[in-house]
Amino acid sequence: QVQLVESGGGSVQVGGSLRLSCVVSGGTFSSKCMGWFRQAPGKGREGTASIHTTTGPTTYAASVKGRFTISRDNAKNTLYLQMNNLKPEDTAMYFCAAKNAPGGSCPVRESAYTYWGQGTQVTVSS
Repeated sequence: QVQLVESGGGSVQVGGSLRLSCVVSGGTFSSKCMGWFRQAPGKGREGTASIHTTTGPTTYAASVKGRFTISRDNAKNTLYLQMNNLKPEDTAMYFCAAKNAPGGSCPVRESAYTYWGQGTQVTVSS
């Protein structure tokens, strides 16, 4: 059973930065689509970024493009999300997700993913 554990959330001021991590256990890290999603209070879950753990292509939502960077360290079975120039509207619970995928680009669509972590809270204050 694949398990995902996020960390790195916290409270920052507008313009600050955070790096989220997601450690994968219970399965192979390679040949997976992995993504970062977020959910603000009273709103649906929104995809922010995705990456293929073997081939590497990335996809970003328009709302985070140029500010967030998704990356992975296959040796550490870890997915990252570097978030810069944070805004109040970035406040949300952030989740990592994974699905088995032989290759290609990875969607930032919630319904496409099989495995989910419990989330880590990010709060941006002005």
